[in-house]
Amino acid sequence: MNNPPDISQDPSEHEEYAHNVQKHVRGYLIVGALLLAFTAITVALSYVDFGARKANIAVAMLVATLKAGLVAAIFMHLAAEKRLIYRILIFTGFFVLGLFWLIFLAWYDYPVFR
Repeated sequence: MNNPPDISQDPSEHEEYAHNVQKHVRGYLIVGALLLAFTAITVALSYVDFGARKANIAVAMLVATLKAGLVAAIFMHLAAEKRLIYRILIFTGFFVLGLFWLIFLAWYDYPVFR
């Protein structure tokens, strides 16, 4: 038979746990505010002409990468993960950069084999 929890426990026993939760919530709120700020920066930069469409796309991708890094590090808890996760993440990053490089090469259509 299950016994009901003892409600006569001293609440100061759980104070450390509550303090740790408040610390995490505070961090989530800070990151949420940073994401809102980066979104405002993205919108503001969309009205700036950097001279070429490709430069505008590069600046937008830079801001989006910063936002994705914040989400991955804090909300997905990658900041506290083990080394294996980082190895997989680095491999994935190199793979994505390789795909971007292939798109770059196709975009300019260099006459490599002519």
